[in-house]
Amino acid sequence: MSGETDLDRLIAGMEPVLDPETYVFATVAAVPEGIGALMRFDEAEGTTLILARAEADAHGIAAEFPCRRITLNVHSALEAVGFIARIATVLAAEGMGVNPVAGFYHDHLFVPEERAADAMRALRRMAAPA
Repeated sequence: MSGETDLDRLIAGMEPVLDPETYVFATVAAVPEGIGALMRFDEAEGTTLILARAEADAHGIAAEFPCRRITLNVHSALEAVGFIARIATVLAAEGMGVNPVAGFYHDHLFVPEERAADAMRALRRMAAPA
């Protein structure tokens, strides 16, 4: 079940959806029992978690980068070339960084919480002419 690789089709079909939750990034030496992280990634320096801000607060985990998740509802192939690069370029032109995460079916963008509406407008503009 491979996804789309054509860049123009990916851009035209991306249908961004803004998650109402606020997420944060944290690093921990050991993941607390029962934590509900959206993503976990093990690095040499520690384990990175992306989790709801309320979850981090409830477990006393120091976190950074309050952000919102935008899911691009198009089934992008894991080997698709240039999709996230094009999106990151547009968001950079708007003066915002983005932390992308690829899932098997969709790409997810974590953007600064206070810039979520700006990111959504930029993404919709990208998709409209495509």
